Amino acid sequence: MRVGFKLVICALLAFPHPLYAQLIWDGDAIPNSLSGQPGDPTRGKSIVVSRQTGLCILCHSVPSTEERFQGNLAPDLRISVGNLNAAQLRARLVDASRSQPNTIMPSYYRIDHLHRVAPSFAGKTVLSGQDIEDVVAYLLTIKTP
Repeated sequence: MRVGFKLVICALLAFPHPLYAQLIWDGDAIPNSLSGQPGDPTRGKSIVVSRQTGLCILCHSVPSTEERFQGNLAPDLRISVGNLNAAQLRARLVDASRSQPNTIMPSYYRIDHLHRVAPSFAGKTVLSGQDIEDVVAYLLTIKTP
């Protein structure tokens, strides 16, 4: 009975967790939603300006917000998202290092091949798939034509 139980556990561990299922990349983009749901730009903005969740505001300045002490380490978000479509924005949030190997931007949805991760955060994404979709929806609203 114990051997059978161990085999079941091993079989379950062999399958990727649905949340971390392999992403389908198309060049520098991830065309499919990570959550299967549309993003909410209002919720996305709250993630972007949060100093506890998205942390974007630590490095980027964010247009149309009253948040104090916005970052200047990275470009204004309007510039960062300027020529990118939703699929490219999604990919940058998932793993910016795929398009810019020397970036200091964190990988918000990647869980493998990371360095110096606190044990309590190992195997966990920074943002959920729906969080990523919400941020993408918000970023699309601030793009300048």
